[in-house]
Amino acid sequence: MDVQRAALMATSVRSSFLRRDAYDVTKQFESFVTMLRDNLPKHDSIEQAAHAVRTHMMNFTGPFSAELEQDFAAALASVQASFQNVEILRRNSLVNPRRIWYRGPGPKDRHWPALSAYLTDVKGWKDSVESLDDSSSEVVSLLANPTEDKFRCRGLVVGYVQSGKTANMTAVIAKAVDAGYNLIILLGGVTNKLRAQTQRRIENDVVNRHRHLWHAYTDDTDDGDFVRPKNGQFTMPLEGGAQLAVIKKESRRLDRLLTTAKATSRQTLHRLRVLIIDDECDQASVNSSADEEEMTKINEAIRRIIHAFPAVSYVGYTATPFANVFINPFPVRKDELDDLYPEDFITALPRPDGYFGTREVFGPSDISADDEHDGDYGKSMLRPIPPKEVAKLTPNGKNQFKTFVPTMSEQLERALAWYLITCAIRRSRNQVSHMTMLIHTSSFVAQHDHMATLVNAWLKGNGPDIRKLSGRMGVLFEDVFSSETRRVPLEHALPTGNFSADLSSHLGDVLDALEVAVENGYSDERLDFTKDHKTYIVIGGSVLARGLTLEGLCVSFFLRTSRQYDTLLQMGRWFGFRHGYEDLPRLWTTSDLISNFRSLAQVEEEIRKEIAVYKTAEVKPTEFAVKVRQIPGLAITSAAKMRHAYKTSISFDGRHLQTIRFDHKKETNWAATETFVGSLIDELKDNTHPNVFFGVPAGMVRRFLVDYSICDKHLDLNKSMLLGYLDENMTKLPAWNVAVMSNSSKGAARTALGKFGSVSLFTRSRLDEPTDYADIKALMSKGDILVDVLKEDRAPLGSWEELKAQRSQVPLLLIYPIDKDSAPNPKSPNRAALDATGHLIGLGWVFPGAKDRAGAYYSVELNVPTPEQLDEGDDVFAEAADEA
Repeated sequence: MDVQRAALMATSVRSSFLRRDAYDVTKQFESFVTMLRDNLPKHDSIEQAAHAVRTHMMNFTGPFSAELEQDFAAALASVQASFQNVEILRRNSLVNPRRIWYRGPGPKDRHWPALSAYLTDVKGWKDSVESLDDSSSEVVSLLANPTEDKFRCRGLVVGYVQSGKTANMTAVIAKAVDAGYNLIILLGGVTNKLRAQTQRRIENDVVNRHRHLWHAYTDDTDDGDFVRPKNGQFTMPLEGGAQLAVIKKESRRLDRLLTTAKATSRQTLHRLRVLIIDDECDQASVNSSADEEEMTKINEAIRRIIHAFPAVSYVGYTATPFANVFINPFPVRKDELDDLYPEDFITALPRPDGYFGTREVFGPSDISADDEHDGDYGKSMLRPIPPKEVAKLTPNGKNQFKTFVPTMSEQLERALAWYLITCAIRRSRNQVSHMTMLIHTSSFVAQHDHMATLVNAWLKGNGPDIRKLSGRMGVLFEDVFSSETRRVPLEHALPTGNFSADLSSHLGDVLDALEVAVENGYSDERLDFTKDHKTYIVIGGSVLARGLTLEGLCVSFFLRTSRQYDTLLQMGRWFGFRHGYEDLPRLWTTSDLISNFRSLAQVEEEIRKEIAVYKTAEVKPTEFAVKVRQIPGLAITSAAKMRHAYKTSISFDGRHLQTIRFDHKKETNWAATETFVGSLIDELKDNTHPNVFFGVPAGMVRRFLVDYSICDKHLDLNKSMLLGYLDENMTKLPAWNVAVMSNSSKGAARTALGKFGSVSLFTRSRLDEPTDYADIKALMSKGDILVDVLKEDRAPLGSWEELKAQRSQVPLLLIYPIDKDSAPNPKSPNRAALDATGHLIGLGWVFPGAKDRAGAYYSVELNVPTPEQLDEGDDVFAEAADEA
């Protein structure tokens, strides 16, 4: 029977390979590629692997036809090309120059080919593997060469929140082991759940591909963290294999690792090539002690572990690198104990295709006022929660956290309804995958249980009506669907276009599959996205605000806030990949958090642009530390972590700034501007230009800025820093050009501006958000910055930087009179009327110079968080401590 089955199988295989009209040539080519890659680790060369594949196939098919020979040759050439010794182009990195040793995967590699095939064939990441290959090769090329006997390497990898940093880590691990690293220590978060999640991912993606080549000291159970091995030390590394330890960042665990390293025999220790990967390296790893000599326990433990190994590379991964670049590059006892400053390299992972982040939510930050379109505002996915509803959902003060019982609010009910609708829509699209809603209203564990009780009661009480879309639920669901799809139209229409008919049949399946899970440091539930497709409503605290991945997250109801940028950015669990349902994500939160995130989007984009600027300037990471501290407004991590950034060089060289947020119900700045313009007319009697004043003394500009009121919601535009920069540059920039801008649009309103006379007012409507200030998104148009340049000397419009390159070395101040009744464009649904108490004055600044040559002009104490703000810090540490 076995012989007969084998003969039938051989006949089937032969037939499928010989019928050219019955199979897709592309699939045949890809099949050969897969076979070749699978066989590579078993042979010494590509040629040997090709021979083995050919021999195996010919046992079933007989001699290859001409067409098969052509496909096989193309597949072989493709595999050979992927292993060419092409120099890694360090496109995204700041590097302390040294000899290049890694040029990409080689034909004898085992772990990366296996991982690549797994991601392509099993996970379906075909479109992403190529970019993952490039970015991970760049990181590996920046590590120390494992063939050397002794080395120290420290680097930083900057990614995006929920953007696939873990995928990059797994690829780096696979390639590093192929290259010769044989002990992988991964510091995976500060809670058991984050550590276990990371362990599970590394095992599933890398270790299980060649299980016999790995020795793991940890596993993915709750108590699977590192303990001292029975023999008390690390074992002698296996040729081609590696040892793995995924450890929670908790001092006692790290001390056990250090003890094991110290007890390891000298012979074994000198054979180990150690790669330490620090996930979320801005959390817990950075020394936050007030005294440099008194290092925090986790920071000290990591530094001592690095010191214990003769050959080690340390790489930190984070989406919020602010604390890391504020590390003192020259700490006390540097020669005795390694610091964690990334002195060897800083690399920014490229933005992945299909990533859904701050740009999609808020739009780009550097748009021009005259070229806005709907995409510039981002998707209309933000829904404000009124303060009166917040009081129904979360306790007012720490003393009530055990006794307070939340009650259902209108916006929470609408968020729950929309989540169930999105699950039904995705099922109608045949998207059989994970679906998740996040509810985070408090950091207190008792409140998570109370919220779960509330949600379960709502689901149970309204379940029958939800299934039938009848009664009050029928009205609510249809209203929510109509409202949400009007603000963000569906990218894929419903099958019949009838809401009830298309979705009611799916809602029952959604409710049947739905699980309400509490996820915190105490909960027994464990989110499991590794097996069957899950439909979750996840209620939790700080463990959900950093690191933990929620697969298929579509709706977030989020009340937690923070005044620290790094904490805020890490809260963005709603960022990530939303393939096939980019039109469905929504975020319900407070207007303050919406405002802070809009500012954060601008700062995040600015940081990445600065890295690109310094990379072009070919500076070292040790020089980059100073440069980063020169960006105004980067008081964005805890005061303790910023103690080396208190006195900072501030420079606005080469930048353009604009006021886009206004206290429109309080201050208009009209009177101050009338006085300033009047003094210009009196002092500069020989000025002949109708609206540009040339050669204005810097002292006059300074006096005006003292009188001008900047909205305190401008988190990246601080008046004291601006004035300090002007004071330090009085001799370098003694004169300014000042322009009173005029709206050239037909029908623009006009009014008098003191001695200057009649001015034409600009229309600048506000973003439609429930804030106590007006955010106009953009004030300046690109062409405005050439207002003091002769028309015959102007080149066609280009980027902001190209336009600024046409200017002289004279700074420019632009004054924009804004109509208090500015109405939105009917085609811009995200805009609302300005509705100011009086006409406003907006200002734009254009500074000469180049960003990459910014000098040390002004030492200033940054706006570090207050003790009250620090109380809002990472409550996740409290949960982690309780776990321990």
